[in-house]
Amino acid sequence: MRRPVTRPLLPLLYAVRVRRVLPADPRFIMTSPIHQIMCALSAAALFPVATFAQPRSMPADGLRWYKGNTHAHTLNSDGDSTPDEVVRWYREHAYRFLVLTDHNFLTSVDGLNSLHGADERFLVIKGEEVTDTFGDKSLHINGLDVARTVEPQGGKSVVEVLQRNVDAIRQANGIPHINHPNFRWSIGRPELQQVRNNRLFEVYNGHPTVNNLGGGGVPGLEEAWDAILSAGVLLYGIAVDDAHTFKQPGNPDVAGPGRGWVVVRAPRLEARALLESLERGDFYASTGVELQELDVSAERVRIAVRPAPSSRYRVQFIGKGGTLLQESTEVNASYTVTGGEGYVRARVLESNGRMAWIQPVMVRARPPIHEDVALSLFAVVAIGTMIQWRRRERNRP
Repeated sequence: MRRPVTRPLLPLLYAVRVRRVLPADPRFIMTSPIHQIMCALSAAALFPVATFAQPRSMPADGLRWYKGNTHAHTLNSDGDSTPDEVVRWYREHAYRFLVLTDHNFLTSVDGLNSLHGADERFLVIKGEEVTDTFGDKSLHINGLDVARTVEPQGGKSVVEVLQRNVDAIRQANGIPHINHPNFRWSIGRPELQQVRNNRLFEVYNGHPTVNNLGGGGVPGLEEAWDAILSAGVLLYGIAVDDAHTFKQPGNPDVAGPGRGWVVVRAPRLEARALLESLERGDFYASTGVELQELDVSAERVRIAVRPAPSSRYRVQFIGKGGTLLQESTEVNASYTVTGGEGYVRARVLESNGRMAWIQPVMVRARPPIHEDVALSLFAVVAIGTMIQWRRRERNRP
């Protein structure tokens, strides 16, 4: 049997009977803050609104876009070129920042910045690829802007090794990102999903043998990403070069530069400003697609692609379970959030194989309000409006 609404309504009915609650001005019907609040609450009762786990509230004014690579090697580990040569390549190819990440070695960047760095033009950031193993698994995690060299921590399982190294990077005041999960089939989706205090992983790595697309029953990195997001774990996907080889330009069988990057929105070209934006998800990853506009809010995701001559594009908006929510073939596309998607991310596919990935926003629908409360709120609005109408009628000449 349906419960009567009288009981929850009584306190509210008594409130509106008190003469001082409602002002005499007939304009109260549309302008009173109390009335507006009641209307908003009533609307919320019937129309649950999406709430976002991490809204990107940073204002657009004063922000700039900075293209950069967070994974590159020099002669200090297994690269084929000196730090100066590596930095020079990125400087000359219109990158704005570069993180040098030699294996278990922290390459100094002070001299490199003195030679190549310039305010708001180019910046070299120190980093390290913490390189560990578990059995036959190769477990690599980048530490961006670490204060000191981080030694591999080891562990008794894949997850423990990853977690101990993430924690060590955080203790060295660095920002971690988990590298090439499918390299030697080392990190599965269940393991990646369990790592705490990490926001970044490589959804694309330009090395030719890291198995970005999966195979043999192992999912590709985008499929794994959707599964992790669907489980409620927020993770952002970056694209990197993992460049080792600079002396064989154009050879697709070596780990060359210029294959994957991030474009970060930040207030200035400074290490901590850039890394804070990365951890906030205020960036897009790319293998060649360029955006001229990206606007992510609680209501919608809007994308404008900067088209290349002779290229065509598809913009896809993706939700829980990898569901295709919407697809557009226009270079300007937008998606309006409804509140039931679980998360919303987007990707842009270019007709020659280039891509861009827009970072996910977690969407959680507001719990439904009890029917009695909804009806009570509507009753209050109706009674308040009626009272003001009757007062206005009495005051007419």
